[in-house]
Amino acid sequence: MGVGKSTVGRRLASRLRMPFVDADTEIEAAAGMSITEIFDRFGEPYFRDGERRVIARLIDGTPKVIATGGGAFINAETRSLILGAAIAVWLDAPPAVLAERVQRRDTRPLLRGKDPAKVLAELAMIRNPVYAMAPIRVASNRAPHELTVNAILQALTRPPAA
Repeated sequence: MGVGKSTVGRRLASRLRMPFVDADTEIEAAAGMSITEIFDRFGEPYFRDGERRVIARLIDGTPKVIATGGGAFINAETRSLILGAAIAVWLDAPPAVLAERVQRRDTRPLLRGKDPAKVLAELAMIRNPVYAMAPIRVASNRAPHELTVNAILQALTRPPAA
């Protein structure tokens, strides 16, 4: 959340000459409502189930860059699908950097009415060990997004570790 998945994803897709798809946008289109509305009306488990189904549809064998929500990779089924049929990239940023970024918009269901720095630090403690299962980890710091894109491109061209 706030790591720059959509912005970096769009730029990466452009550099790779591939389509870009934001899973959150696709979820909203499929549901006919915003993610915030889905969370409010049906709860997080319902949202995560829909998210998994949409990501399964997006991973169709056609090369593309897909930005997934921060919680998608936490779901074991969704993570298995991603790791089995795609190249997962973990954009890693310190919680303090994420808190700065997310304060620009008040549309994040997991943060509404809460201290973003505290919530993001707690989420990092829970999620980062799972995110570490991604074969590629790239830092997303206080720097232009283009540096993050370049780091991903370098990681994609590196031979796999033995």
